[in-house]
Amino acid sequence: MQSSLLESWRRRWWRADPAALAVYAGLKPMTVVTGASEGIGYALACRFAAAGSDLILVARRPQLLNEAAERIRAHYKVEAVPVPADVTQPEAIAAIETALAAHRAYADVLVNSAGMGLAGEFLSHPPEAVLRLLDLNVRALTELMRHFLPGMRVRGRGGVLNLASLGGYAPGPYQAVYYASKAYVMSLSEAVAAETAGEGVRISALAPGPVNTGFHRKMGSERAFYRYLVVPASAEGVAAAGYRGFAFGWRVIVPGILNPFMALAMRVMPHRIVIPIIGWLLKPRGAQGNDARGQVNG
Repeated sequence: MQSSLLESWRRRWWRADPAALAVYAGLKPMTVVTGASEGIGYALACRFAAAGSDLILVARRPQLLNEAAERIRAHYKVEAVPVPADVTQPEAIAAIETALAAHRAYADVLVNSAGMGLAGEFLSHPPEAVLRLLDLNVRALTELMRHFLPGMRVRGRGGVLNLASLGGYAPGPYQAVYYASKAYVMSLSEAVAAETAGEGVRISALAPGPVNTGFHRKMGSERAFYRYLVVPASAEGVAAAGYRGFAFGWRVIVPGILNPFMALAMRVMPHRIVIPIIGWLLKPRGAQGNDARGQVNG
C-alpha cells in the first residue's frame, strides 16, 4: 500500500500519451549500467540484478566486462548483456540501442557510473588528460542522460542514477578537475530532478566518500593525507545505499554515517575555510607530490 501511494505521488503530474506509449508495447524494461566491469559500477549492477532487473552492461574492456556479465548471470539468474564500448565515443549510444533492440527492451533505468579521476596540481596534468576527464565525467554522462530520459518521461517510470562524489560539494585543490566534474554531476542531477518532479521519473546523484575499489590509488592519490585519515567504504556498501536511496527517489544520496555531516559542513562553511582544509587533505605527500595520473572506471 505504501509503495503504491509513493508511486502515485511520483506520477502526480504524469499523463499517458497512448500514441507515444505504443512504441514500447511488447518491450521489456532493462537497466543500463556504464562502468560496469568493476568497482562501484559492478556493485550497482549486482544490486539491480538482485532486485530482478535485466541488465545492459557497458564498459571499455571486453574481457573484464564479459567476466562480470557471466558472474551476474550465474549468481542472480537475470539477463546481463555485455556491450563493450567507450561511452565518450559517438557509436556508444548506438551500440547500447542495438543491444536493447536485440532483446526487445527499452532502458528503464540508466546508471551513469563510468568515470575518471586525476590527482596532482592542475598544471601538472597534460591538457589531453584534462579534456579526457571532462569528456567522460561530464559530456558522456550528459549525453547518455539526455538520450534516454525522454523515453522515461513518456512512460512515467524509471530514472537515472548518476555517480557523483562527496567532492562535488566543494572545490578540491590537487584534484581540481575531478572535484569540478562531480560538482557538475550534482548540480545537473538535482536540477533535472526538479524539472521532472511528479512525472514518475527518479533522478538521483550518489555521492560517496573514498571507496575501497582501487580508484583513488590508480588516480595517483595514495600519498594524499586523507588516505591515512579516512577508512574507505566498500563498493558493495555504497551500492546498497545508492540503490536504496534511488528506490525511495532521493535526489542526493550520501552513504555512510559521517559523510552526510561532512557534506553539510562543506555546504555551509565559507569556502575560505573549507578549501584550505580540503587542499591539506588532498595534497600528495612525498618527493614526487606533483605527479598526475588518471583512472577510468570501466
